[in-house]
Amino acid sequence: MKKVLMVLTGATAWELKDGSQHPTGFWAEEFTVPDQIFREEGYDITIATPGGVVPVADELSLAPEMNGGNLEKIAEYRSYLAKSESNLAGAVALESIDPADYDIVFVPGGHGPMQDLAVNADIARIYEATLDDASKVVASLCHGPASFLPATRDGQWLFKGRRVTAFLDEEEAQAGFADKAPWLLESRLRESGAVFESGPVWGSFVVVDGNLVTGQNPASAEEAAKAVVKLAAHT
Repeated sequence: MKKVLMVLTGATAWELKDGSQHPTGFWAEEFTVPDQIFREEGYDITIATPGGVVPVADELSLAPEMNGGNLEKIAEYRSYLAKSESNLAGAVALESIDPADYDIVFVPGGHGPMQDLAVNADIARIYEATLDDASKVVASLCHGPASFLPATRDGQWLFKGRRVTAFLDEEEAQAGFADKAPWLLESRLRESGAVFESGPVWGSFVVVDGNLVTGQNPASAEEAAKAVVKLAAHT
């Protein structure tokens, strides 16, 4: 049985450039879709957050305008979140995680990771132990790759030269946050040395680079999760 470490943001607010606090959390689709796929595969999933706080879904991720007006899809996400309530409430502290215990590290997005995982020493510790191990799979979606930023070894960024994707600056602009964000994820990943790739705005796009899987946006959740399953089957 594959063991998955599902790392969710513990942030409920994202500090914008002007110092104001924007309500946030994890993006519903990016948790519910992969979590369901992994559980259907029989994977054993541990949910972890910084400090072991109970993670919350960003209400914006359940808004009709962020889901193409598809109310049925939103209802499905809300139903799955309700069924997952005890799993989310049982989140363990990221600080307590031994990465040797897990086969897969999966980090969904939402703006929350921009606030906490982007500066978290423990997610960096976990990546240091897993990214170079071909028997492990590391995966992240949308704003989740903000968690890549603190991962260094001997002053070198662990993801330098790796092919990745993440939420595009153009998508951030269309979502109305590019001029408010303290920094933009695509730009920061490029500046840090990632080989950044992108697909159509708001379309599903996934990059697989060795044992590293990244998805561009919420629409990429299913494709990314399936790519993880495919990789894990060969590790």
